[in-house]
Amino acid sequence: MSQKIIAVDGPAASGKGTLARRLAAHFDYAYLDTGALYRAVALTVLTKGQDPANTKAAVDAAQNLDMAQLDEPDFARNLRTAETGLAASIVAAEPDVRAAILTAQRHFGETPPGGKQGAILDGRDIGTVVCPDADAKLFITAQAQVRAERRWKELVVQDTSLTLANVLADIEARDARDAGRATAPMKQAADAHLLDTSDLSIEEAFAAALALVSD
Repeated sequence: MSQKIIAVDGPAASGKGTLARRLAAHFDYAYLDTGALYRAVALTVLTKGQDPANTKAAVDAAQNLDMAQLDEPDFARNLRTAETGLAASIVAAEPDVRAAILTAQRHFGETPPGGKQGAILDGRDIGTVVCPDADAKLFITAQAQVRAERRWKELVVQDTSLTLANVLADIEARDARDAGRATAPMKQAADAHLLDTSDLSIEEAFAAALALVSD
């Protein structure tokens, strides 16, 4: 494989998305937020008034996913809501949903769009399942309280009634679900570099991540 692949994994609000985008810009690589694919599946299910725990509804949405929707302003905005995030972790636990998304993710890594010479994918299972042979792997984490505060500051702009306690409970529930699912659980790959961003600024975290993938 001539293209380089960098896998960035970690729990919600750890900073992995921000770091992955910064790394992609630095190296001029294609970037894919794989979590957005599961959020898109979840949002599709919710928009149809269906239950994200309904396996058939989730699988149908995954198999018919239109990635072009990710660039539509209204759709993209609704991807980031707390409700969509919670539903995404539910549909992502379905093996058939993950199977439907897996091929598209691997194709992105092996054949980056735009003629790019590399790809950076972030998610929960990139280094362990999607791209186990990635050239470099990072597992980004942070304390649950720190991650909850980060996510709350993002979400409270849209919903002023949202409390930090509720966001923390959602974060902890998602962590348990993501790490405990039978198919492709969230975990650090044996050969991934661990980076805890709890006490780091964005610039400090980026410098650390860049050093780890460049060594």
